[in-house]
Amino acid sequence: MGNVCSFSISCDAVLSRCLDCTIRKAAYASELEANLADLQTELQKLIEARNDVLRRVMVAEQRRVKRTDQVQGWLSRVEAVETTAGKLIGDGPQETEKLCLGGCCSKDFNSSYKFGKQVVKALRDVKTLEGERFFEVVAEIAPDQSSVADERPTEAIVKGLESTLEDVWRCLVEESAGIIGLYGMGGVGKTTLLTRINNKFLESPSDFDCVIWVVVSKDLQIEKNQEIIGKKIGLFDDSWKNKNLDERALEIFKILREKKFVLLLDDIWERVNLNKVGVPLPSPQSTTASKVVFTTRFINVCGSMEAHRNFKVECLTEKHAWELFQMKVGEETLKSHPHVFELAQVVAKECGGLPLALITIGRAMAYKKTREEWKYAIEVLRRSTFELAGLEKEVYPLLKFSYDCLPNDIIRSCFLYCCLYPEDWNTFKRNLIDCWIGEGFLEENDRFGAHNQGYYIVGTLVHACLLEEVEDDKVKMHDVIRDMALWIASEIEKEKENILVYAGTGLAVAPGVEGWEKVKRLLLMKNHIKHLPDIPTCPHLLTLFLSHNQLRWISEDFFQFMPSLKVLNLSFTKRHKFPSGISKLASLQLIDLSYTSIRGLPEELKALINLKCLNLDQTKFLVTIPRHLISSFSMLHVLRMFGSGSSVFHEASGDSILFDGGELLADELLGLKYLEVLDITLRSRHALQSVLSSHKLRSCTQAIFLQCFKDSKSIYAAALADLKHLKKLCISQCEELEELKIDCTGEVKRMCQPYIFRSLNKVQIYSCPVLKDLTFLVFAPNLKSIDVRSCSVMKEIVSAGKSADIAEMMGNMSPFAKLQNLQLVRLQNLKSIYWKLVPFPHLKEIIVHQCNWLKKLPLDSNSAKEHKIVIHGEECWWNKLQWENDATKNAFFSCFKPLDRTFMAERRFLT
Repeated sequence: MGNVCSFSISCDAVLSRCLDCTIRKAAYASELEANLADLQTELQKLIEARNDVLRRVMVAEQRRVKRTDQVQGWLSRVEAVETTAGKLIGDGPQETEKLCLGGCCSKDFNSSYKFGKQVVKALRDVKTLEGERFFEVVAEIAPDQSSVADERPTEAIVKGLESTLEDVWRCLVEESAGIIGLYGMGGVGKTTLLTRINNKFLESPSDFDCVIWVVVSKDLQIEKNQEIIGKKIGLFDDSWKNKNLDERALEIFKILREKKFVLLLDDIWERVNLNKVGVPLPSPQSTTASKVVFTTRFINVCGSMEAHRNFKVECLTEKHAWELFQMKVGEETLKSHPHVFELAQVVAKECGGLPLALITIGRAMAYKKTREEWKYAIEVLRRSTFELAGLEKEVYPLLKFSYDCLPNDIIRSCFLYCCLYPEDWNTFKRNLIDCWIGEGFLEENDRFGAHNQGYYIVGTLVHACLLEEVEDDKVKMHDVIRDMALWIASEIEKEKENILVYAGTGLAVAPGVEGWEKVKRLLLMKNHIKHLPDIPTCPHLLTLFLSHNQLRWISEDFFQFMPSLKVLNLSFTKRHKFPSGISKLASLQLIDLSYTSIRGLPEELKALINLKCLNLDQTKFLVTIPRHLISSFSMLHVLRMFGSGSSVFHEASGDSILFDGGELLADELLGLKYLEVLDITLRSRHALQSVLSSHKLRSCTQAIFLQCFKDSKSIYAAALADLKHLKKLCISQCEELEELKIDCTGEVKRMCQPYIFRSLNKVQIYSCPVLKDLTFLVFAPNLKSIDVRSCSVMKEIVSAGKSADIAEMMGNMSPFAKLQNLQLVRLQNLKSIYWKLVPFPHLKEIIVHQCNWLKKLPLDSNSAKEHKIVIHGEECWWNKLQWENDATKNAFFSCFKPLDRTFMAERRFLT
């Protein structure tokens, strides 16, 4: 028999399970309406949550970051559930119509069961997704957007710019400066420097979120700048195009205020209103704030942009310029001929350190391998650079933008006039302005208008980097800028035949006069010309520079046919006799005879009725000026007579206005209604009083030379403070002068004001053997140069005996705050300069010679921290100096340079 398997199942258990299943299925149908209502409610909540997350994502993505995969997955699941649930809700009315008996039964039970089950599942999914909506981070920096800056193409940075790059970078990442300006002339490398700063963010770690590059250029367009910034930060889309400037600015501002950004603005020509663009203004105090860096050719733009730090991008040093030039010419060319290497160095030097010129000329000379080609290039560069290949197309048009941007034609004419001077020529601002007045460039709206306008124009040209300040009172024009100006004058202004510039070319003989007929401006200065024998015909000549020659003889009729001549410069020509024929120049407005050896002015000069500027500075042998000659120049604006007759004044006769020490001269000056600048030499207390008692003369005196006072033991220095525009004071050979007095006691003390010599910047005191001190100098806040020589009694520069009164008047102000140069020579009894240590923040040079009792210098250790001070003196004097402490001594240890005879001769210490 086979095996029998038996089992038993409880009928109650089976029945129970079947009943549960039936009830659950029935519930899908019976609860369908309630579940549909819940699904619709929960779905709406999920949609609202989804919208909240999407807004967070959109804001993040505007900052150029990418949504996380987790968020993207959730949004995708929400989209799928929304579709499914939406369809179920839409089909709900059709399914609920099948229900009967209050929902307890269905006309189509199987269909209701399946639909109800789907609704329950969808409801469960919606609730699950709603519970997952709380994301801590919705977006992160995408791998392809991890660089804060977009790399920009650039050549390797020029070596000479590396230090500036490091200084600016340090300012960006370490220092508290929010707005940084880079300024300099065209072609000097500002854009290259800014590009390297941009790319440095790709090389060096920083905590900036983004770097934005905007080329602004001459035609400032706010809308275009907003578009560039908007694209960088993810704002530029179809809706952006329909927004106005203010709406765009607001959108930019909302994003950038949440970022730490760097905005690089290249080539600014005027102020960019950052608020109008939408850029939050960086803080000047915080090192962690956002930054704005811009480049410009104009230093005044740095001011209008309210830059917290400014960096001037300078031309290259000779060493770095040569390295750049070699790189562009190529080693093969430089080694092609034994002389090419040396000639190439000359060519490089002619470029004046301007990178753009070095690169352009270097490329033009690449593969020029003969000595003749290089010699020709040198000749062209020295004669008229614009003839050399590349400059006219690549360099000058770029530089000319600065010229075109000058405010008006008057300033443009003044700029072009500067190119008449030789290469590397340092020109006194005052002499340049005199020429502008003589040419008639400057307006004459009021008594001081022309001269002040001239200084304003000089400042404009300096700020535009078209002129360079050499010192406070001198300017020069960069060689390439000069050549560009000559190019403008010859090509743009079509005046090639109207300007002849032979300045500084080494001529021994003047060029033939037959070529002068059409000339308007002729420059023969800084040559070796001794004779001018020919008689030129120059009906159009306006300017003639003959200065800095060895002229000893000029033809009697040389000036016969120059009816239009306005400016004549004969300075530094060693002439003893006044050039005959000048009296026939009825149109002449300026004549410069400074530093000549002329002994007298002829009566015939009264014919110069249009004369505006007469310069007789340092005409030391001038003894005769006929009476009423100066007063006959009714149009005179500028009269310079500083040091006139200083070597022969005792020879003056009664026919000369120099006879009485200056009183007659002062009387004649009172009749000159247009006089605005006066540099004068006086030789008596009464002559000085004549000047001081005239409001007119007080207001226009800028330099005064007091020589050989024989009637005064004391000069009341405070009275000189009434000369509000006095810049230069020289007192010489006053053998009886004991005191330059400032009385600060009693009522006078109460009325005294500190720092009363506000314009005074240069003081010279020579050969005043009984003069005790120069205490009044502490009241000259802008004093830059002090030169004291041969005052044998003087023990103190500033009297310690008056220290209490002086200190009370000065308050917390420090004396000599702007002093740059101090010369003390042959002061045998000098023991003290100042009674205590002072900082001297701007001091550059001290010269001490034959001052053996001077044992201390009033220098504290801080004076050597900001810049290098050079101290010249005898070694025996230096070795005996006493210092406040070792720290001060060590601070100045490397500053000393021993005097030698060559140095002293150059400074005229031995004369």
